[in-house]
Amino acid sequence: MKYYILLVALSTILLSSSECSTKKTERLKGKLEIAGICMNYTIKLIEGKVDSSLVAAKWTDETTGKIHENVFRLGSPCTFPVNIKQGDEFYFTIDTTKQESCMVCEAYYPTPAKAIAIKVEN
Repeated sequence: MKYYILLVALSTILLSSSECSTKKTERLKGKLEIAGICMNYTIKLIEGKVDSSLVAAKWTDETTGKIHENVFRLGSPCTFPVNIKQGDEFYFTIDTTKQESCMVCEAYYPTPAKAIAIKVEN
């Protein structure tokens, strides 16, 4: 009986610790700051927290000279909704799944060096 109780207690501890480690991805709010040609999109983080190493605290658009804060380059152009236009705000999560490749033209518009793959939420 002691072994049974010990086994149940150990199983409960292991299961509860694994649930804690599979933390739900935080829902963030962004704004499509720059809709550059060929999906060269710059997104501003306007609500929520991410690791500071993932976003550029300050970045200057070399085309316009405008300084943008808390921005990143869109790292998932294949799944970004076409109905979101420059200036639109939207909710998203960071997408850690493998991204499929898609055709994106190779014209250039400056973007921050830091990119994040995201999944837009409804």
